Amino acid sequence: KSVTNFILIAGYHFHTETTFQYLQNALHGISRNIHLFLPYRHNQSISKIPIIPFLFHYQKCIKDLGSADNRYTEVSEAAHKNLIKDGYCASNKVDYIRQMLRW
Repeated sequence: KSVTNFILIAGYHFHTETTFQYLQNALHGISRNIHLFLPYRHNQSISKIPIIPFLFHYQKCIKDLGSADNRYTEVSEAAHKNLIKDGYCASNKVDYIRQMLRW
């Protein structure tokens, strides 16, 4: 839920101190629950999930550069597509979702 909230709030066309607080609350929710992803990672680390470190810089970037209303998604989408394709190719195609999460 926190990830979805973060994505939706970060995509607002303009922000106020209240929306920045909502964004911060969503980040805290992600931080509190990141351990839920670890059992599905083969090395028990989130280090190869490229979007996670970027999330913690969004609020500063929005304040410095303006709204992040879905203009600059090419890099994260390309990384996501590559990770999904690589994870699927590394699976044995049986129960591939669980294998992709662990990959």
